[in-house]
Amino acid sequence: MEDRRISMGFFTFVILTIIFWGIAPIFGKIGLVKVEPIVGLAIRTFIISIILFSLCLFTGKFSSFNQVTIKDVLFIGAEGICASLLGHFAYYYALKLGDVSKVSPLLAAYPVVTVLAAILLLGEKFTWNKFIGLIAIVAGVILVKR
Repeated sequence: MEDRRISMGFFTFVILTIIFWGIAPIFGKIGLVKVEPIVGLAIRTFIISIILFSLCLFTGKFSSFNQVTIKDVLFIGAEGICASLLGHFAYYYALKLGDVSKVSPLLAAYPVVTVLAAILLLGEKFTWNKFIGLIAIVAGVILVKR
């Protein structure tokens, strides 16, 4: 029963992520009409930082900071630089310059990089299912792009 609850929780968060990531580009495109992408990213990051800081403060999560190591900070920082800074900077320029209906589906190819990096850097196994999934992602991106 425990595994089913974990599985359902996982699935619930996947669905929520899909919904939020699906509507977010619409807000971004509208907000970037007269705003430079770097300014938009700074505004976005500032607002999110205030919300996250407040959430940690009010839920008492700051108490877990004593468990954080330098290694954790470096890797989480690197993820933030790649995803939230560089990735979103490029994403905001793509949104500003392109159609949301083209930009968003093309960005859906990022799992190809993730799977390959996980295999090369983390030693994850390359399976036929992963191969077929990667082919499906590439095919889907090509189909949507046309």
